[in-house]
Amino acid sequence: MDMLPKCAANYVPLTPTSFLSRAATVYGSRTSVIHGRTKFTWKQTYQRCLRLASTLQSLNIVKNDIVSVLAPNIPALYEMHFAVPMAGAVLNAINTRLDANNIATILKHSEAKLFFVDYEYVPLARDALRLLVADTKESLIPFVIVIDDIDSPTGIRLGGLEYEQLIHNGNPRYTPEQLTDEWDAITLNYTSGTTSKPKGVVYSHRGAFLSTLSLVLQWKMGEEPVYLWSLPMFHCNGWTFTWGVAARGGTNVCIRNTCAADMYRAIAEHKVTHMCCAPIVFNILLEEEGRRLSSPVEILTGGAPPPAALLEKIEKLGFHVTHAYGLTEATGPALVCEWQAKWDLLPKEEQAKLKARQGISVLTLADVEVKDLKTMISVPRDGKCVGEIVLRGSSIMKGYFKDPEATSKAFKDGWFLTGDVGVIHPDGYLEIKDRSKDVIISGGENINSVEVEAMLYKHPSVLEAAVVAMPHPKWGETPCAFITLRKGEKGEVKEGDIISFCRKNLPHFMAPRKVVFKDELPKIATGKIKKFELREEAKKFTISETNVNQKSTPQSRNQRSQYTHQQPMEQAVMAMSRL
Repeated sequence: MDMLPKCAANYVPLTPTSFLSRAATVYGSRTSVIHGRTKFTWKQTYQRCLRLASTLQSLNIVKNDIVSVLAPNIPALYEMHFAVPMAGAVLNAINTRLDANNIATILKHSEAKLFFVDYEYVPLARDALRLLVADTKESLIPFVIVIDDIDSPTGIRLGGLEYEQLIHNGNPRYTPEQLTDEWDAITLNYTSGTTSKPKGVVYSHRGAFLSTLSLVLQWKMGEEPVYLWSLPMFHCNGWTFTWGVAARGGTNVCIRNTCAADMYRAIAEHKVTHMCCAPIVFNILLEEEGRRLSSPVEILTGGAPPPAALLEKIEKLGFHVTHAYGLTEATGPALVCEWQAKWDLLPKEEQAKLKARQGISVLTLADVEVKDLKTMISVPRDGKCVGEIVLRGSSIMKGYFKDPEATSKAFKDGWFLTGDVGVIHPDGYLEIKDRSKDVIISGGENINSVEVEAMLYKHPSVLEAAVVAMPHPKWGETPCAFITLRKGEKGEVKEGDIISFCRKNLPHFMAPRKVVFKDELPKIATGKIKKFELREEAKKFTISETNVNQKSTPQSRNQRSQYTHQQPMEQAVMAMSRL
């Protein structure tokens, strides 16, 4: 048996890019992508990806080079999920909610060779590049390419090249780089861009392929799904559905903004069947009263468990919710609350409670357990005994980019340590009870409370600080800061001063929405702050409707026109580029 050979006929390295060539062959005439007035078929999408991959190589992109992109859910970002690895490179999709400092940090840490920027984000990218120019070597400045509006080009540029130019100049008969090792990196995703040492999570082709198969099978996508991109593609590569929709020959409906009107319009016009989102999108969908769907839409949700009452409300509109649990290091969802037919007989309230559990492992995850980390012994499956959730399987990350110490700490005795605390019920379904990392999940974004606290301690008037999650009617959770002031500062520093300080030094979504001043923070005997007490106190606070309903207004096209012409900084960036 051992002498049987492995050859090209019986062994092909696994990669999710293979789903695209198959889609072009099997589903060539089906609609692949819809965005505004733009529509492509799978054959056209495949040819566009080949053209882009060939152009990337002509720009001296070689194996393992990092290609970064800052863009919303648009066709270009979707295409790059195939084209970049087809050129042998690694895709780094950057969180569009980050500020210029964090984006500059990611570009520097990743040593990105190319930086694609959507036209709406040119001002933000310009600021990030200025910081990068001032902080790094000339050879590490990426070459910049703007992605203009595909329906109505604006002419906005940041450098000389534009995305559709690359597509037009590319070779539709390009032969993609042959993958020889499925352990090679396919994408690089940053769990946080908020510190001087961001954690860059590296996915393998094999892990991405297996995660994709797990989710399209377990979520029962079926043939020809119509998938609405309400989940950002920069989130764990869209929880792998960037590749999964191609695997099923479905249609990607791309929208720039997840406002209720745009989502309902897309659902009705294109007969959407599936979408993913954080629970906060439920609140957005519920904003428009009286809405009901003409046909059901499957929603896969993750993040903070949605309250049972919220699940009941959203399902009454015609959405069918499946809850999942995952994290960037697990290539997105690692557990899915797989529904059992017998639960259909239970009262709606009881069904909602079951749906809020995190569930069982995805098909291609080897194992999931809840363990006592000191002994690495699994806790009883009684729904009561708590321990740390640990995972193992091919869909777990390769490790943290350029951070062997953090990688080593993440793995123990053959398991990946999630840092989340939970229980396993007698039926094998897992439920999270707390987050040991004190992560606040706001609008699907992870906010590390320790990092916000570190910024608060930089304020000259702050003596002690603790940050916990506070309920938010729109974002699910938002930071609430409890602080004590230095002597003589009491009454001099106001809540608005602290919030303003944080907003100047952190991405706005990380800044506390509420600041509570205390004479002393509650502590245990060893001096550690009792965060559980503060969490309970924070649950009593609410955010005013005025704050909740404030919406950022996109810059008008007239305002954007100032970015049409190259500025001296762009010229410097181009000159310093190695290309």
